[in-house]
Order: sequence, then C-alpha cells, then structure tokens
Amino acid sequence: MGLLTRDIEHAPCTVEVSHCFDSLHAHVRFDNGMVINPGDEVKVHGPEIMAPFGEVVRESRDATIIRASRVEQLWTRLTGDFEVMELCEFSFSDEVKL
Repeated sequence: MGLLTRDIEHAPCTVEVSHCFDSLHAHVRFDNGMVINPGDEVKVHGPEIMAPFGEVVRESRDATIIRASRVEQLWTRLTGDFEVMELCEFSFSDEVKL
C-alpha cells in the first residue's frame, strides 16, 4: 500500500440480514479473516437480500475491498471523531418547539 495509491482485494463473505422484532441489522463477515481499516470501501456483489419479517437470512457472497491509501487512512482517523459527534447532535423530547 502506497502513500497515495489504493489496492483492490477480493474476498468471500457471508452476509446476514435480520428483520426481527428485537433486531434489525445487516452484517458482513469475511470468510477468510480479512480486516477492514479506516477509509476502506467494501462492495458486496449480488442481488439485494430481503429478509421477511421475523426471519434472519444468511447468504455467501463475494466482496471487493478497495483499500484506502495511507493519506486517506490518516485523514479518516483524524476526522472520524468529528463525524461521529455530528450523529450525536440530536435529542428526543416530548416538548414541541415552535
């Protein structure tokens, strides 16, 4: 991996989509143990997976991983905390504000 270049890797993965009362999620696990780093991009190939209500669907797929350059990794690490804080700038209340 270079300072400004990106590497492309391919990996088999398992996609799990849950559409249950107590859990609504989608997870990707790389079957060969690959690890995703800050700034990396992942594209899972294949058609959309739809789980009917009350079910969990697991499918084997292939994924393409585009590794971030060293500069992109550094930038993601430096600015990532600020982006997470943007998500925290909300609240829930019973009051109606006009």
